[in-house]
Amino acid sequence: MTEQAKKDGQTNSCPVYKKCSGCQLRNMTYEEQLKFKQIKVDRLMGKLCRPDRIIAADNPEGYRCKVQGAFDFKNGKCVSGVYQSSTGGVVAVDRCEVNDERADKIIKAVRKTALGLKIPVWCSFNGKGFLRHVLVRIARNTGEIMAIIVGTSENFPSKAAFVKCLTEKCPEITTLIFSVNRSDKMNVGDRCEVLYGKGYIEDIICGKRIRISPKSFAQVNPAQAKKLYELAVRSAKLTGKETVIDAYCGIGAMSLMAADKAKKVYGCEINKSAVNDAVINAKLNGTENAEFICSDSGKFFAEFNEENLKADVVILDPARAGCDRKFLSELVKVSPDRIVYVSCEPETQARDVFFLIKNGYKLKKLMPVDMFPYTNHVETVCLLSKLKSDQHIEVELKTDELDLTSAESKATYDEIKAYVKEHTGLTVSSLNIAQVKQKCGIIERENYNKAKSKDSRQPKCTKEKEEAIVGALKYFKMIG
Repeated sequence: MTEQAKKDGQTNSCPVYKKCSGCQLRNMTYEEQLKFKQIKVDRLMGKLCRPDRIIAADNPEGYRCKVQGAFDFKNGKCVSGVYQSSTGGVVAVDRCEVNDERADKIIKAVRKTALGLKIPVWCSFNGKGFLRHVLVRIARNTGEIMAIIVGTSENFPSKAAFVKCLTEKCPEITTLIFSVNRSDKMNVGDRCEVLYGKGYIEDIICGKRIRISPKSFAQVNPAQAKKLYELAVRSAKLTGKETVIDAYCGIGAMSLMAADKAKKVYGCEINKSAVNDAVINAKLNGTENAEFICSDSGKFFAEFNEENLKADVVILDPARAGCDRKFLSELVKVSPDRIVYVSCEPETQARDVFFLIKNGYKLKKLMPVDMFPYTNHVETVCLLSKLKSDQHIEVELKTDELDLTSAESKATYDEIKAYVKEHTGLTVSSLNIAQVKQKCGIIERENYNKAKSKDSRQPKCTKEKEEAIVGALKYFKMIG
């Protein structure tokens, strides 16, 4: 945003604000965004625990250090920018204000290099072309930069010339990777070929040297990630005597931080690449009391229980969909004294916290962190403590307020809506979802989204929306 725009009070100066939809809150000032997110968290779990004041970003612009640029050939011109799943096309963006400027420069250079060498760019109209997208990762504290070129086949046209030309244009790139992905999803493929450099980058996160490989997860906002991780580990109240499990541990940043203050740490993660990085990261930092296991978290906890092992503290940071019922059931059996639940989706977190409360835990603290300025997303850290056997807690809580459809529900209505919107671009209503769930044999609460009388006319869900909702129900494992 320009200085003049700021002086004029403009908040949506981005020319593609409405087309891109990446910054949903671009029409708000940063203070208004923080208030919006504070209220969102309070409405979800305020009856259980008064949220702390949201931790703001020191700089809400230029924070994204993981940036994806998609390519498309439109109207005889190659463009790069934001992929739109609803249309299968690309919104042209050369400079995004929330991205690290170096990432945008590299994406633009990749596009120009491909055009100069006549490398065919993907075209959404005919489904042909080689260059699909590029992923740029920047290590803020070391300056190392990884660029991952994703193509549609193993045959990379003019590969040697491309590498030479791009690295000359962008000498700041420390490693260049090539991966193949033939699907419509904007993912890095299973196999990664190192074209230049060492094949990974290293950064300093909370004082720990951390390796990040092409397929490993790392937070997009390193400045806020530092605040988040420090908050989570501090909330665990470790004294040096505890056994800790870090579920969904990723590359092990929080595990290593916890290991400094605990007796033993077990990190569990299903992503093999991330676990490999975590093991290496433990060695890089001389950490000997952290052990990393590649496993589904629910399965790991079940095995932990079978061996009658004890954990004093569990830290968990699941994906946006939250935890499944199997995992939560096994977590309760582990019976840790404290649970630190980190989440990027407070709606699914509220659902899971409610389950834990019903099974002997109390929500002690609720701490929001603004990890993604200008978006409607908010990160939250919940501290739960186990009630003693002679204690109990009664919470007057309507399940509607946590958007639960039944005791066996695996996803909220808002979560299903968000999934459908993200993957199809369609906007579905709660009534649409209720109709499809009823059709699929999922029992609804009495009178939930039902007509007030038998004669009331309800709009029927279109076939397109029904298929999209069914896809979401399958994703959340609510139907087979």
